[in-house]
Amino acid sequence: MDRHDEGHGDTGRLAGRVALVAGATRGAGRGVAVELGAAGATVYVTGRSTAGRRSEYDRPETIEETAELVDRAGGTGIAVPTDHLVHDEVRALVERIDREQGRLDVLVNDVWGGELLVEWGTPVWEHDLDKGLRMLHLAVDTHLVTTHFALPLLIRRPGGLLVEMTDGTAEYNAVTYRISPFYDLAKVAVNRMGWSHAQDLAEHGAAAVSLTPGWLRSEMMLEMFGVREDTWRDALDAEPHFAISETPRFVGRAVAALAADPDRARWNGESLSSGGLAQVYGFTDLDGSRPDAWRYIVEVQDAGKPADVTGYR
Repeated sequence: MDRHDEGHGDTGRLAGRVALVAGATRGAGRGVAVELGAAGATVYVTGRSTAGRRSEYDRPETIEETAELVDRAGGTGIAVPTDHLVHDEVRALVERIDREQGRLDVLVNDVWGGELLVEWGTPVWEHDLDKGLRMLHLAVDTHLVTTHFALPLLIRRPGGLLVEMTDGTAEYNAVTYRISPFYDLAKVAVNRMGWSHAQDLAEHGAAAVSLTPGWLRSEMMLEMFGVREDTWRDALDAEPHFAISETPRFVGRAVAALAADPDRARWNGESLSSGGLAQVYGFTDLDGSRPDAWRYIVEVQDAGKPADVTGYR
């Protein structure tokens, strides 16, 4: 077995399942889509950056590339350009999934889009209001629009899973200011959505959770530090705590583990993390480690201790 596949689990365990990863152009969404594909699922991937048109991010990653990565991992990737703020586009997306597959087993709400909008360390009266409200539209409205149209298909058969992707566990975000009133509200709201949807889904035999990765080595994060995935440790001189970081595939394996768990309803309404679920399900990151970022952040980083990941990955 290639070391980059260690900790993935049995391939084909999601064969026959259909997933929608909303916001799969890059970062966690791409990592989730690829790992669902590696487990054998058919994965619809959406976003606004395509081979022919870029979103305001103006970045090179596209949903077509994500679909190709899903295929190469062993699944079936289907790219559907979608702006999740446009109701008709989301309705058409779900109708297409219904028409082509007749089912939806996993919905992952990973739409975000706020990196270029947040003004860190800026109070609400100084923050650009249009940028702040746009951030909330992208981070909150998109999730509600998508669940509005997709959940009726998800609950058509028992066992469906909704994953609301956020940043920070509900426990952490409840007592920690996330350095921007708009960002703080966005991430707390998504955690709450995971809990709220769980109340409605339980009677239909479906489950909803919120899920956070740790310190994610996304394309944008690597670029910010001036490193690549194969040289990421070069960033430790500038930021020693980056040693706890993880690839997007790690949280992808968390979603795949949840989706494959016949007893996944036990998590209904819970706020979960990739590192926490790795301790339960036994999956690893691509390097064979199990970074437990949120425990580390509380016990080491936020506590002002020197960077030391011993016992945390």
